[in-house]
Amino acid sequence: MNSKQAKLEAFDRLLNIMDDLREQCPWDQKQTFESLRHLTIEETYELGDAILERNLSEIKKELGDLFLHIVFYAKLGSEEKAFDIADVANDICEKLIHRHPHIYGSVSVEDADEVKRNWEALKLKEGKKSVLEGVPNGLPAMIKAQRMQEKAAGVGFDWRDKKQVWGKFQEELGELNQALSSRQENAIEDEFGDVLFSLINYARFIKVNPETALERTNKKFIKRFQYIESQAKKNDRSIEDLTLAEMETYWQEAKN
Repeated sequence: MNSKQAKLEAFDRLLNIMDDLREQCPWDQKQTFESLRHLTIEETYELGDAILERNLSEIKKELGDLFLHIVFYAKLGSEEKAFDIADVANDICEKLIHRHPHIYGSVSVEDADEVKRNWEALKLKEGKKSVLEGVPNGLPAMIKAQRMQEKAAGVGFDWRDKKQVWGKFQEELGELNQALSSRQENAIEDEFGDVLFSLINYARFIKVNPETALERTNKKFIKRFQYIESQAKKNDRSIEDLTLAEMETYWQEAKN
């Protein structure tokens, strides 16, 4: 792997290229914080896909794309005389030092859970009014539920064990069935949300990331459904012409 000096030189090279692009490239000159935002989100999802595929070559490439965005935002900040890349790096360094008193101070911890509890407690001391303030409003609902549950658990608001959580899930499922039986549309949506929330919480207790688990299932579905499409095409038929029984046969083949 590269030496520390080589890493610093590569970072300096990227900063110089960013300066060149901002000065000479018409597209780069037009960009703003707002115009880059959706591109950054897209790059983040592309990195997520590469991680799920465990494709290290793609992970490296997508990290580079995100790294460019960080440098780009810092360049925009420096042009507005608000902050530059050194400020960004120093800010995160100071945050990490402050929130790791078991490394840079005299605090003792027994495990990772205690580290998380200390982290949330320190955030409150820094002026946060709620431990949930750190959860962005714009997060997808599943990830948002997961992060809220983790943060609440970090300050002790949690179930004792997974049996309790599974019991809560069964309770919510029963309430959903009652709403379905009574055909109360508003109640059905509310109870369905409660079922999802409790199942996401159960995933935390069995150490499963629900977002990752669902995305892996999505990928399995895509692969198997596209196999059905390919088999139909192979036999000069469209997928709409297949019977449900034929589709099921191909689906089972795709699983093998």
